[in-house]
Amino acid sequence: MDAVSVGGNVVRVLKAVVPVLALVAVTAGCTSSEGGDEQRLTAQRENYCTQLGAWQKARNAAATDTPEPSEYDEVGAVAQNTFLAMRPLRDETLDGGRTLAEATVAAVNNGDSEAEGRVVQYCDDVGFETLTR
Repeated sequence: MDAVSVGGNVVRVLKAVVPVLALVAVTAGCTSSEGGDEQRLTAQRENYCTQLGAWQKARNAAATDTPEPSEYDEVGAVAQNTFLAMRPLRDETLDGGRTLAEATVAAVNNGDSEAEGRVVQYCDDVGFETLTR
């Protein structure tokens, strides 16, 4: 075997191996990205349910006594945090055909107990039931 044939074999091997390695790299990248997306979605859901639970707690505390003006401010601030946490999840569909955004607005702004039940059920369905009241 002379140097040219050895070099030709190396080139043939590289031509066969490089596309396979590229495919493996692309597939690994997709898997890693999908795992990252799932982790981000889980973190967003946990944050939403945490904020929803904080809003419920603040609202319930303000309702049990004669609220001070500062308690209204606190409930409003916590409600705002709930809306911010909901934004990346707003299009998720709940039972009854509502989106998470529609149900959250109805629960927090309008005191809709049915909508509140839906968003609490959402938190239960995604594994964060203990974060709500």
